[in-house]
Amino acid sequence: MIELLRAWLPRQRWYATKHLTPQLEIAEITAEGDHFQVAFVRDTAPAAPLLYQVPLGIGPQPPEGVPVLGREGDDWLWDAAGDPEFIRLRLGFGEPEHVRVLSGEQSNTSVICELADGPVISKLFRVLSDGVNPDVELTQALTLAGCTHVAAFASAVFGHFPGGNGHLQVTNEFIPDAPDAWRVALESARDGAPFAARELGATVREIHTLMEREFGGTDAEPDDVMAGWRARAATALTTVRELRPHEAAIARVYDAAGRATWPSLQRIHGDLHLGQVIDSERGWIVLDFEGEPLRPLSERRRPDVALRDVAGMLRSFDYAQVASGSTDPEWSRNARADFLTGYGAIAAGSAPILAALELDKALYEAVYEATSRPDWLHVPLAGIASIFDGLD
Repeated sequence: MIELLRAWLPRQRWYATKHLTPQLEIAEITAEGDHFQVAFVRDTAPAAPLLYQVPLGIGPQPPEGVPVLGREGDDWLWDAAGDPEFIRLRLGFGEPEHVRVLSGEQSNTSVICELADGPVISKLFRVLSDGVNPDVELTQALTLAGCTHVAAFASAVFGHFPGGNGHLQVTNEFIPDAPDAWRVALESARDGAPFAARELGATVREIHTLMEREFGGTDAEPDDVMAGWRARAATALTTVRELRPHEAAIARVYDAAGRATWPSLQRIHGDLHLGQVIDSERGWIVLDFEGEPLRPLSERRRPDVALRDVAGMLRSFDYAQVASGSTDPEWSRNARADFLTGYGAIAAGSAPILAALELDKALYEAVYEATSRPDWLHVPLAGIASIFDGLD
């Protein structure tokens, strides 16, 4: 089995460290139901080893359409994440009439299940961490709080695996025929169609308000946050030569944030951008509260500055305008302004913090573009220049 896994697993979209040579071993195999096993596969290639969840079907004939790993003896092995029978086990309710695996998922495996009461989407977490997954925790809390701007929580599977206990799978309401906000923004920027940025800002504010109410807040310790900013800035200055003339300006932005009035910290989305939002009949719906998937789970659950989500969305508007092919910066400027209007008042004393958070995000983007897509480096550089202009 391990040889089949070693050949198959690194080719999957959700395999996290494609730049490293895989060092895979089976940490544990557990039975689930009568016909399935779950292999917990450890990869020791990264400095912090990763544990993958791979549900396997084993039998004389795999179901039609499932990914097949190969044969072992007289039996076939297949990835059971999209096997209807395995999905029934994991859901714990309903009888799926039809199951469809989403092909675009990057970090996990999501399956749309047609049930008599309506469709749901069930996400199997591929990389496991000890503890509560924030996507489950936050979506469940927001659903119970009556928030209509999230896909309603339905169920979750919590279990034991090597190294800890944590969430294996989560199921939520599926909202069909709802394009993501990235696609809507591209069409708006390209065609001059309306884009409801003000409503999106109000949606994010409502979610932040509910998360603070449900989970409370904590006093900020700016020195800890700013230490992370400065460390990432040092990496960016080393990696992106175009940034080196701006070292002093970067320091001024962060120094101004250090003198600002800091709001309390609270639970946030953690990875908010246009691709994490869909446009539904009931308005904007925010998805995927997992945070940045490769950050340690303890960090993703840590209270943070709510303005970090705002900064992520502002940067996403800049990218949408460029990706649309539009050369008119007015679309992005208007979308940013409308979003901030919808989000509501940001204390004047906190404005330097938003600028610093946006700079932190743009520096991360600059490193990514310089090393992966040099033709796109001008996008974060323009955003960084705009932040510096605000210092004058």
